[in-house]
This record gives sequence, structure tokens and C-alpha cells, in this order.
Amino acid sequence: MPTPADRLAAARASADPAELRALTDVGLPFVDQALAENPQTPPDALLLLAGVRRGDWNDNRLLCLLAQHPGADGTVLGAVLAAVAERLTAGQRPYAATLALAGRPEVPVEQVRALGRLAGASARLRRGMARVLAGRS
Repeated sequence: MPTPADRLAAARASADPAELRALTDVGLPFVDQALAENPQTPPDALLLLAGVRRGDWNDNRLLCLLAQHPGADGTVLGAVLAAVAERLTAGQRPYAATLALAGRPEVPVEQVRALGRLAGASARLRRGMARVLAGRS
């Protein structure tokens, strides 16, 4: 039976899409994050991870990693955007994920700006978003 360490090693190193998809069901935050850092993780597995809830800190880190993932397509980024909006509305602070989304040209500028209008968005976050969005031009 694989140990958590075995699963973490597989999440970090595997290039097998089926194995990476199977690892999304492990239920360990550090495995989820390793999958989000692995550039070989396919978009459908990333999409599954966008819906994971394992605690504010872990969720916010995972969302940031997903927003930065080179294989994140429009569907994945849309799911991350929705999760970030949900967290901001709830008063959480997924600020790194918000800034990562702002840096993605696939995400429309108006959708990013809408995040800055949510209850949990601070003035500092809005300034950071403006800075990142200005760099996209």
C-alpha cells in the first residue's frame, strides 16, 4: 500500500496522466499542491483540484498554484476565478491567487477587476491587481 510519501513523490515526478488524475482523490493537501506544481498534470485533473476544500491556507495556496500552472486552460482558470470570488466574498484572502489570475492573459481584464470589487478585496490587493494588469498590456 503506498504511503503518503510515495503519493507525494508520484505527484511531483509522474508524467502519466492517468496516475496524476488518480492522485487527485488521495485527499492530502500536500499531494494536491504537488499535483498543481507538476507541469505534466493534465487540465482535467487541475479542474478537479480547483474544487478541493481542505482549509483556508491550503486552499489559497492550491488556487495560486493552479492559476500559475502552465497547462491551466480557460476552463481551469474559470474554475479558479469562481473559487477565488467565493473566498473573497466570504472574507478570506486568496490574494496570491488573485494576482496570479491577473497575470494570465487568458482571463479577461474585466473579470479580474470584478474580483477587486468584492467584499474581501483590500485596497492593497486592488493596487497589486492594477499593477499586474498594467504589465499585461
